[in-house]
Amino acid sequence: MVHEQRSEAGLSLNSDTKDIQALAELDPESWSAILAPRLAYFAAVARAEHVTRAAHRLQVPQSTVSRALVRLERDLGVDLFARHGRTVSLTAAGRTFLATVERALGEVERAAESVRADADPESGKVAFGFLHTMGSETVPSLIREFRADHPRVRFTLVQNYGEWMLEHLRSGELDLCLTSPVPDAPDLAARRLDEQRLRLVVPEDHRLATRKRIRLAEAAEETFIMLEPGYGLRRITDDLCAEAGFRPRIAFEGEEAETLRGLVAVGLGVALLPPPAVPRKGVVELTITGQRAVREIGVAWLEGHPDTPPVAAFKRFLLTRRGRLLA
Repeated sequence: MVHEQRSEAGLSLNSDTKDIQALAELDPESWSAILAPRLAYFAAVARAEHVTRAAHRLQVPQSTVSRALVRLERDLGVDLFARHGRTVSLTAAGRTFLATVERALGEVERAAESVRADADPESGKVAFGFLHTMGSETVPSLIREFRADHPRVRFTLVQNYGEWMLEHLRSGELDLCLTSPVPDAPDLAARRLDEQRLRLVVPEDHRLATRKRIRLAEAAEETFIMLEPGYGLRRITDDLCAEAGFRPRIAFEGEEAETLRGLVAVGLGVALLPPPAVPRKGVVELTITGQRAVREIGVAWLEGHPDTPPVAAFKRFLLTRRGRLLA
């Protein structure tokens, strides 16, 4: 029976407006699709206790409001109003329904205000992801420089590894991210901004610690400390070791570069890492020769996804930092 009633409601909605028809077609079995276009009319009449006055406030014809209320009551199968000539009053069912409707409409209003605020050119919000290694200096400096011209723009900042951020770009939870390697995927857009030279990090009492430069092949017998599989730097390290002719023997895997550097400092192995934001005691960092041992850093976003004004402004700003992102 419920299915048949809702199907009839879908037909009656089609006779209202094209917008209501489109809403009903989203899911004809959904009560929200059936009722949503009429709830504001219902609440307005309930407050005014008069159809004509409510229609005037809503700036719609009285006949439209009247038809919406009749169909609403028919679809629910209850009387929401008692009619008294030109005025109306809520029935017990109407009072119960109104309490929930007003909460729902209030939530819609707050949601609308929230998304409008996030898109405001002056004070909107940017959801920005970046690698852990960029969190101590690079990202704070970027935001400080950007906010010199956009002081009220707000940021949601997320640190994580590259693949995680790309998935959250795809889901719409991030607007932009700084990641490595620079992604090459049909659904994503990306621009290379800078690169970091990777170094072989060894304990200060290591046999290689007196060196300044080293070919990576010379470390083939060492125990390596690496990021976990799935991290961009892990893929780069694996590729560089393969290019040097060996497969690294791994003792520890972690999630954050500075933790790996700390493990190296206490003598648990060696690691291939980007330069630290602050020099770390207990380690020596050797330049890699014979290979191009770098990781490229780029900004990525969802291809074809419309930008709000604050996101567009921050994207333009990041693109101007090409070649000096890490300066």
